[in-house]
Amino acid sequence: MRMRIFQLPVVATLLGLFFYVSSPLPSSAQEKKQDDNQASEKKQPEKVSFLRVKKDAKGNPESLDVAIARYEFKDGPNKGAYVDLIGAVHVGSREYYKELNKRFKNYDSMLYELVADPSANKPLPGAERGGFNPLGAMQTGMKDVLKLTFQLDEVDYTPSNFVHADMSPEDFQEDMKARGDGFVAMFARAMGAGLAVQNSKKGSTQQAELMAAVLAKDTIRLRRVMADQFESMDSQMAGLADKNGKSTLLTERNTKAFKVMEKEMASGKKSLGIFYGAGHLLDMHQRLIRDYKATPTTVEWLEAWPLK
Repeated sequence: MRMRIFQLPVVATLLGLFFYVSSPLPSSAQEKKQDDNQASEKKQPEKVSFLRVKKDAKGNPESLDVAIARYEFKDGPNKGAYVDLIGAVHVGSREYYKELNKRFKNYDSMLYELVADPSANKPLPGAERGGFNPLGAMQTGMKDVLKLTFQLDEVDYTPSNFVHADMSPEDFQEDMKARGDGFVAMFARAMGAGLAVQNSKKGSTQQAELMAAVLAKDTIRLRRVMADQFESMDSQMAGLADKNGKSTLLTERNTKAFKVMEKEMASGKKSLGIFYGAGHLLDMHQRLIRDYKATPTTVEWLEAWPLK
């Protein structure tokens, strides 16, 4: 059976669909606590991130890194189990995907995102991908411009531990219809947030740098500019939500992933990975702590793009 894949046409937030960027995620739950004075000054919980631009001592970008964050279940029916949130970037270096393929083998269940028919075969590298897919075309173009590779051409989805944990195209469309939403409305919200960033002083500087990098045909410079732009994606990702703070694209697909996670843990699986776009993981992080009482323990960073 040919794999039918529904590429999501959210053109206005192309970069935001790839990543979520905010403040650095703690490297370990065992990190030293801040002193009492600093702790008392905290009014809000620290933001977390699953993507960072790593810099050297002089402030020069070295790499765009994606996190693997672990959450352990220390009590309750899932005691002894853990879930790793594994941030995905949809274009990256071949070495990045090669490393992921090795790590994926270590999980009892490897949950993955893909808006596709769950009864179809798993995606194969280089397979024909039908349907309305302007985002897919953009990803391919981005891959070529940045001299990187495409996730669906590099990740091996065929191992038996891989479990589809996403909506079908029909579920996706029905959810949007049920909330009275649509791509046009979602575009409008996201574009509004994106324009606000673009019109800021930093956004104007980034646009100028981006144009200069394109005209110079400087691949590393272009990667650096685009990586820097990801630091402005918070508002654009938030802009996808409706008036209730939900979106089919982000929060409701995460709900589907967690239903699959619950099913896998109920079957006795103890080590689970969730491989989703980095933009999804802040919401997942919050749910694991709030709804499942999981404890964040460690985080590891993998280089997705070399920037030097």
